[in-house]
Amino acid sequence: MAGVTSPWISVEPLLDEAFLHVRRRAIFDCCKWDPQVGDHAVIARYPLVITRGAWADVTRLARALASETLAAEAELVRRPDLHRDLGLPRSTRAALKAAAAAPSPGAARLIRFDFHFTTEGWRISEANADVPGGLNEASGFPVLMGPHYPWASSVGDPAAAYVAALLAVAPPGSAVAMVHATAYSDDQQMMTYVAERLERAGVRAHLCSPDHLRWRDGRAFLDAAWWRGPLDLVVRFFPADWLGALPRNCASEHLFGNGVTPQSNPATSIVVQSKRFPLVWDRLDTPLSTWRAMLPETRRPGDVPWRRSAEWVLKPALGRVGEGIGISGLVDAAEWRKIARGATWWPRVWVAQRKFETLPVEIGGRALYPCLGVYTVDHEVVGAYGRIASRPLIDSHAQDAAVLAA
Repeated sequence: MAGVTSPWISVEPLLDEAFLHVRRRAIFDCCKWDPQVGDHAVIARYPLVITRGAWADVTRLARALASETLAAEAELVRRPDLHRDLGLPRSTRAALKAAAAAPSPGAARLIRFDFHFTTEGWRISEANADVPGGLNEASGFPVLMGPHYPWASSVGDPAAAYVAALLAVAPPGSAVAMVHATAYSDDQQMMTYVAERLERAGVRAHLCSPDHLRWRDGRAFLDAAWWRGPLDLVVRFFPADWLGALPRNCASEHLFGNGVTPQSNPATSIVVQSKRFPLVWDRLDTPLSTWRAMLPETRRPGDVPWRRSAEWVLKPALGRVGEGIGISGLVDAAEWRKIARGATWWPRVWVAQRKFETLPVEIGGRALYPCLGVYTVDHEVVGAYGRIASRPLIDSHAQDAAVLAA
């Protein structure tokens, strides 16, 4: 690790009284309604502080990644011959094939790239291009933590930047559907946070599920008990690969193609969300030099000796929040057997990715492993979302942290 300079600045955690105040304000001001998983707190009592020079490097990389991602998506949507290799469900592939000639219009394209600082410098583990979450934490937590660390400052307000991009398409007076999986509090809390900002700007923002949508001649309408009428924009936080399970009267295929109402993000973004995206790179015309430099080698499970070597990590093609990630020696034996069985029986929906070694940051006398989720809106970097874990695996037990720079 000689010559590798850490981008992180060590800080001391907040004392109990200060942290309890921050936690309470996070619940009420930032819609952070799930501050714990079981008995485990998921709000960090310290910020993740990055040096300004390192933030400048990450900004440059994320901007390049966003441009490459959007270009690759535009090409992949029109390549149904590659969709099976992406590990997408049959219903998703059918919707994409029907959309190839006329993809539905996208607007305010939101992506989150997950960066890790390793023994080889910055690497990314994935791009959250379909339904990237965390905006309420990313925008709200720095406001709460900043006064306790006055020598550092926020790296941006991604929710504000996202709302500004949405307003460019749906100005004051517009009707916007905030479509999400209503059974999940973490989905609803982010959509509520964004909806409140849209409402303050004069937009009629309607929280709803996808089965409240109806389509006429490609235009979206809301059909709910509280409001019915035409929509000017659909903001989607419902995974594209789940749309195939909806009732037919939802006509969710319009979220992929042949739609007129703009969407953020359009369901076609699923093609670059898949962790099997690297497996089709060599068959695309889009240059992906930044992706190739930043993402660890990714292969089909059957092409590498993942059972015999600890150098490979198993990942489900469409896994989220760290679910299903298999790291030998890190996940418990029962979980590893379950993951190994899945990768063996259904290899077309799994990948093997070469493991990198994340460098920890010391906080409060503990070695912790950070992940920096960098947001882009269209092609611009707008802020970041921090997550920190006690082991080099970012999953549902990782803590959410404000990101500051100094």
